[in-house]
Amino acid sequence: MFTGIVEEIGKVLRIDRKVKSFTIHIQAKRILEDVQLGDSIAVNGVCLTVIEFSRSSFQADVMPETFHATSLRMLSPGSMVNLERAMAANGRFGGHFVSGHVDGTGSLLSKKRVENALYMTFQIPEEFKVFVVEKGSIAIDGTSLTIFEASGGKITISLVPHTQAETVLANKNIGDSVNIEFDMLGKYIYHMLESRKEVKTEITMDKLIENGFIG
Repeated sequence: MFTGIVEEIGKVLRIDRKVKSFTIHIQAKRILEDVQLGDSIAVNGVCLTVIEFSRSSFQADVMPETFHATSLRMLSPGSMVNLERAMAANGRFGGHFVSGHVDGTGSLLSKKRVENALYMTFQIPEEFKVFVVEKGSIAIDGTSLTIFEASGGKITISLVPHTQAETVLANKNIGDSVNIEFDMLGKYIYHMLESRKEVKTEITMDKLIENGFIG
């Protein structure tokens, strides 16, 4: 579990590619202070498992499902990535609940500077519009953000100066792909409501007798 508060910007050193998977080597510093084998680290919002590490880098495997479902396949040596360690139980919780299980990818449509803010508009997959709520939470490349505006299949977020400086988002170019994870609470509520629609129990006299309500 993560918070969406990016701790560090890392740099991709090497990618050992196979056909539909790869091992990624990432340069980092802060997140390696207490790292252990098997730890979870979010890389651009994708939860990966540390399989090897040194004082200045770590390695993680990217499986075929992650290869197809996220934008990690588009990384190359030199790419900068958002990094966050798994949430500590004894720390402050400054973002929102982020699982690191990306729902899909979106693309940057526009960016506009308004005084000290940077407005960024993204196209999101049509099937995920139901999870979008203005002023609601969303994680883009692992960064916890608030939806500033939503219209159709587009969302706009506003980056404060700190987020512009401490994450990779401000350096995205028009057309770039990003990983998107929608609010966990919203997804659970939607699933529960949809499940209730599917389970329609018709109350009949026979059912009342069968369940002991009528003798």
